[in-house]
Amino acid sequence: MKRQIFIYLFIFSTLIILFQYVNSKRLFEIQNKKIDNFETRIETYQDSLASLQDEVLNVSHFNLERNEEAITYFENKGYDVNTLIPFIKDEIYKLNEVSGEHPLIPYAASSGRKMMINTIKLLNHKWIIADFSDGEFWGELFLTYEITENKELKFNVVESFLYPNY
Repeated sequence: MKRQIFIYLFIFSTLIILFQYVNSKRLFEIQNKKIDNFETRIETYQDSLASLQDEVLNVSHFNLERNEEAITYFENKGYDVNTLIPFIKDEIYKLNEVSGEHPLIPYAASSGRKMMINTIKLLNHKWIIADFSDGEFWGELFLTYEITENKELKFNVVESFLYPNY
């Protein structure tokens, strides 16, 4: 009798161990597939990240904040670039509040509207690109600027165009 109980226990234990082995093997394979899938995704994301970083570097090439020569120019004149850049942008945006026609935009607005500068990009210590709109017509400006000895900003519109309204 005792021997039969041990045989049954041995068979039962063997079945449990076999079940555990098969189940663990299946789970292990599933986890390996998931890991392979994640590794593939990581490689794809790293490639995407690298290409996006290259693209950002190319796009930001003409940018005052990344132009060491322009930053040095302002620092040699005693300006703090971190406060100067927002100041220049704010001065241009303040011109949107001037009553009547915008002093920098050489185009008249649609009836009942006003041309306003929307986006500004400082290229270096002398040039600015800006876009403008009145909600119906859009255009862009190429400006030069200088800071006078009295610490006043002077803007000069070099070139501008208005996109055709189709």
